[in-house]
Amino acid sequence: MDPYISALELAAAIRAKELSPVEVVDHYLERTDRINPKINAVVWRRDEELRAEARTAEQAIMRGEDLGPFHGVPMPVKDLTDVEGWPTTFGSRAARDRVGLADAHVVAAFKRAGFLLAFRTNTPECGTLCVTENDLYGDTRNPWNTERTPGGSSGGSAAAVAAGLVPLGHANDGGGSIRVPASCCGLVGLKPSRGRVSSGPFVSDVLHGLAVEGAVTHTVADTAALLDEISGPDPGAWYNAPSPERRFLDEVGREPGRLRIGYTTKPPLDATVEPCFQELVEDTAKLLEELGHEVFEASPAWPDPEQARDVFLTVWCTASAYFDLGDWGQAQRINRATREVALGTDSIRYVQAVAEMQIVSRIITSSWGRDFDVLLTPTMAVEPPKVGAIWEGYDADPLAPLMTAAKWVPFTPLLNVTGQPAISLPLGTGPNGLPLGVQLVGAPWDEAGLIRLSAQIEKARPWRGRHPKGL
Repeated sequence: MDPYISALELAAAIRAKELSPVEVVDHYLERTDRINPKINAVVWRRDEELRAEARTAEQAIMRGEDLGPFHGVPMPVKDLTDVEGWPTTFGSRAARDRVGLADAHVVAAFKRAGFLLAFRTNTPECGTLCVTENDLYGDTRNPWNTERTPGGSSGGSAAAVAAGLVPLGHANDGGGSIRVPASCCGLVGLKPSRGRVSSGPFVSDVLHGLAVEGAVTHTVADTAALLDEISGPDPGAWYNAPSPERRFLDEVGREPGRLRIGYTTKPPLDATVEPCFQELVEDTAKLLEELGHEVFEASPAWPDPEQARDVFLTVWCTASAYFDLGDWGQAQRINRATREVALGTDSIRYVQAVAEMQIVSRIITSSWGRDFDVLLTPTMAVEPPKVGAIWEGYDADPLAPLMTAAKWVPFTPLLNVTGQPAISLPLGTGPNGLPLGVQLVGAPWDEAGLIRLSAQIEKARPWRGRHPKGL
């Protein structure tokens, strides 16, 4: 069995009885036994329960039952999202004994789709950083080069998928946490629109709508099909994205039409973009031109970099309100420091920051449809950094890693502010042989357009077959 089979291909083979869920699970667990010690992507397992669920899934096939589209396909859940009865530690020693009381809505959707929930994947504590390193479980490493980070905060899932431990992985994104690991690990990572996927059942949104649920995958089709299963209106939410015209999977292979695509390598935050990413964006722009699109250099209405950073961080530092850590004295210094910042921010300043984010969103989103249809940027400004590099200056300033992260990933957080859909595609390789991603940003709620364009790019310049060596 090919460990890098796509989730849709695997589901089709299971339905056709070419592969059984039992042998699929055994295959991936064997790889996890062998490879995970090298990368530390998986931090909690339930092998016997998973095997029992695989046997039940196999029996359902033999009985001819109506099956979900991903019936029998294993999938991990990131350690920030509740699964009933599973430990949910948020990557923190302060929550090492915490157990999920109910399934998050996205987890319930995974189960309805037929996925077998396999194991927990690592995350930085509370998902705070763009690397996956914490004091509870340790550092997750990039399968392409174990001296490098797989990104964060969904780095555990991305490393597991890139290493062939699962065909796709659950992820969520509050400032780039789907797109950044996708770029670092050579995967597809779509951040859905605000309100597309429910954040329930306990809250309507997380971080005033900055955070959304999704996945990292090998193919655009897998991304589209998964989005079909996890998206939809939530009656308890304070807002919902408009319903799509058709299934997202049906957009794969449809002509995107001739689009006006602006590109830029000028980041919205103060950062230096490495030449490899500048060259990748320019090369992608040429490809898009060859595909018949109108492509031109654009000047998006980015806000003042310092204003953008300060407003984002004012809201970002309130993340501790969403995590039940119990004893915050056991949390890492960075999260204790962000919590202190939040506790020192008065309610007026917080409301002003949210209002400023809304104003910035209106200014930025007005460019779509007026100046261009899609924006092309680098996903990151730097190649995947070395494990541990984020902590430089940490002893002197516990917030230093956040400033470093802003320089590494300046292109992603602003799209969490605007709530627009954005996708990272694995189109490049850096000078050190590591994957590089480009980011495509769609108009508000236009995942369909992004999927059509991304599938066209994937067909023209396929990335299947490029995987880490020597695992």
